[in-house]
Amino acid sequence: MNTVLCFGEILWDTFEDGKKAGGAPMNVAMHLKQQKVDVGFASSIGNDRSGDELIQFLKQNNLFSDSLIQRDDRYPTCEVTVELDEHQHATYIIPQPVSWDDIELSSFLEHAVVHASAVVFGSLACRSDVTRNTLLNLLDETNALKIFDVNLRAPHYTLSTIETLATKADVVKMNEDEAQLLIGGNNKDLKEVINEFRSKYHPQTICITRGENGAIVWHDNQFYESPGCAVEVGDTVGAGDSFLATFVAGLLSGKPMQQLIEHACAVGSFVASKRGANPPYDEQIRELLGL
Repeated sequence: MNTVLCFGEILWDTFEDGKKAGGAPMNVAMHLKQQKVDVGFASSIGNDRSGDELIQFLKQNNLFSDSLIQRDDRYPTCEVTVELDEHQHATYIIPQPVSWDDIELSSFLEHAVVHASAVVFGSLACRSDVTRNTLLNLLDETNALKIFDVNLRAPHYTLSTIETLATKADVVKMNEDEAQLLIGGNNKDLKEVINEFRSKYHPQTICITRGENGAIVWHDNQFYESPGCAVEVGDTVGAGDSFLATFVAGLLSGKPMQQLIEHACAVGSFVASKRGANPPYDEQIRELLGL
């Protein structure tokens, strides 16, 4: 059985009308669960009321593990302010420091990563030395497929950290804006961007999402593209995370790449059409994925 370890932040996304549990690696884990993939989620949560509520959320969704979720006495549980523009595209105000800035290396994490088939990680939780060093140690200890979700959240990253994580990764997923930012030159064709990125960092697979315009993937020296699916946007929170989860599940199950990217775009579009990052799949999506 393929086991995926998702490592990084968990938080409350706070909207005008309430709050929802979030964080990119947690969202990826939630969608992998929906797709019947064996998944573990590793993070740190504050010893406070917000943290207790997140623990309860994880337990309700069968994602809680005493060994992988640390409780932090120094820093609070993260609560992010989400602002939606007129197109329902989200921006985030993220406090610092918070509990997931303080994920410590443990024998439990080492055991989990050694037995994982894939590890999913991002840049945000690596803004702190403690969590970044923990992740780098884990990546050095495993032969698992290493999947880097670039997921830039200004000002919470440095180019040097992005470069370090990219050189560790087998699979790199980013959106169009992130790709142009990392390679430079906003007028470059995405295939040119991908070729420059792979010549610099040497991953096995590069995936660039293009919002409503689908995605493009380089894999096994070939390009694959999907135009995406037009939907009325509810909000964009979690759409990229659901895309990545579907992409990871497809990679591990050996789906043909063209089918894989089309399925990932369909799930990402479905999530974008709903409010929140983790809506339950409807029958059409379940049938598409063979669930």
